[in-house]
Amino acid sequence: MDDFVLDENSYAEVTQRGEAERRFSQLPTEVKFDRSSGRIIVEFANGSAFMVPARLLQGLQHASDDEINEVELLGETGLHWEKLDVDFTIAGLMHGIFGTAKLMQAARRGGQSRSAAKIAASRKNGARGGRPKKIG
Repeated sequence: MDDFVLDENSYAEVTQRGEAERRFSQLPTEVKFDRSSGRIIVEFANGSAFMVPARLLQGLQHASDDEINEVELLGETGLHWEKLDVDFTIAGLMHGIFGTAKLMQAARRGGQSRSAAKIAASRKNGARGGRPKKIG
């Protein structure tokens, strides 16, 4: 197999092209905790952003604002809280994975519960005409 030789001009061109592609990619550039909304905000190189409610994430439910504020990017794919020993992938969060399968299943069951208060609220809403009709 022949050796591949890259001259200075080719290297400079490839490097410049790679940097331009990175500027408009979906790579995270910043992560912060917005105390007023209680959300973690991930900003990307292409100008887009993703937000997730911090206290829905397993391991952050009982954390203080100061502890949540210590979030940092873990490479180009994750979020990390050193003191809390909590890590999440950004892709997982964007797909709605906020914890282990057991936690996610418990959260789904909670939303499907049929408590007396939930039944009463549903009946009260129904007495007012229920959900608004969809237009179109």
